[in-house]
Amino acid sequence: MVAVGVSGGPDSAMLLVYAAHIARQYQVIVQGVHVHHGLQAIADQWVLHTQALAKMLDVDCSIEYVKVDAASGLGTEAAARNARYQAYEDFAARTGIRHFLLAHHLYDQTETVLLRLLRGAGVQGMAAMGPYTQRGNLHFYRPWLEVSRQNILGAAEQFALETGWQAVHDPTNLDPKYTRAAVREMLVPALDERWRGWRKNLARHSRLMAENALLLRDLAQHDYAVLDAGSDNRSFSLRKWRELPEHRQANLMRYWLDLQNIAMPTEARLSEWIKQLRQLHQMGSDRNLRLKHGDAEIRVVKGRVVMVPGILKD
Repeated sequence: MVAVGVSGGPDSAMLLVYAAHIARQYQVIVQGVHVHHGLQAIADQWVLHTQALAKMLDVDCSIEYVKVDAASGLGTEAAARNARYQAYEDFAARTGIRHFLLAHHLYDQTETVLLRLLRGAGVQGMAAMGPYTQRGNLHFYRPWLEVSRQNILGAAEQFALETGWQAVHDPTNLDPKYTRAAVREMLVPALDERWRGWRKNLARHSRLMAENALLLRDLAQHDYAVLDAGSDNRSFSLRKWRELPEHRQANLMRYWLDLQNIAMPTEARLSEWIKQLRQLHQMGSDRNLRLKHGDAEIRVVKGRVVMVPGILKD
C-alpha cells in the first residue's frame, strides 16, 4: 500500500490521479492523505474538495487534523511542515502504510536551493530534497523532482476539462509575507528574465551537492567507527575525537547529532561547541560543560562526550 500526500492543489492532485491510474495496472492499493492545518477559513472546503477527487478516482482519503504550533519560534511555514510530517507518522502508526508519494517538483526544488543558499546552508542543506528520503520508519518518494510545474499545470487543466474537477489554489503561495512566496514572487521573475536556464542549473547543483553529502557521510561513518561509540550512539571518546583532523571533527559532530535526530545547530554554535570540546580537560573534569540545543544537552562525563538521556528530542 502507498499513501499520497494530497492538499487539493494541482501538484498533489495530479500525483494522486497518476498514482491511482498506475496502481490499478499493478494491483497496488493507493490512499490519499490530506492534512488539515487549520490555518485558513477555507481549509474545510479543501477537505471536501479533496474527498471529491478521491471519490472520483475510487481511492480512500484520510483527513488528518493537526494544530500548528505558531509559538514554536520556527515560523509558520516550518511549523506547518513539522505538523504535516507528524500527521504522516500518526497515519502510518494507525494504518501500517509507511511509503508516501509527495508532489514536490522542479520548481519546488530550485526554490528550496535558493532559500538554503540565502540562509547560508552547508553541503547537506544545498543538496535540498532527494527523490527518496527516509524519516524514521517512513519512506518518502518524490517522483516529480525533475518535472516542470508548467507540465503539471497543463495536466491539471486537461483533467479539469475532462472531469469538471478543478484544483484549489492556496493564496499563501502568492503572499510575500511568507519566505518561499517572497522568493517565488520577487526573486524568481528576475532570474527567469535574466537567466533562462537557471532552474536546470540549480537542480544540477543540488544533485552534485547530494553526491558530496554522501561522501561526507561516508567519511563520518569511517571516523565514527574508531571513536569507541556507545551501543546506543549517545556517547563517544573525547580523546579519540580530538585525534581527528580538525576539519573532520565538525563533520563527525554533525553526523553524531543526526544519529540522535537532533536538529543541526548554526555554524556559529557548532564552532563554539567544538572550541570548548578542544579546550576541555581530556577527562572533562576541569568544568561542568553543558552544551544545550533545544531539548538536547551534551556533556562530557569521564572522558566521553555524552548526549544526556531523559531530555532527548523524540
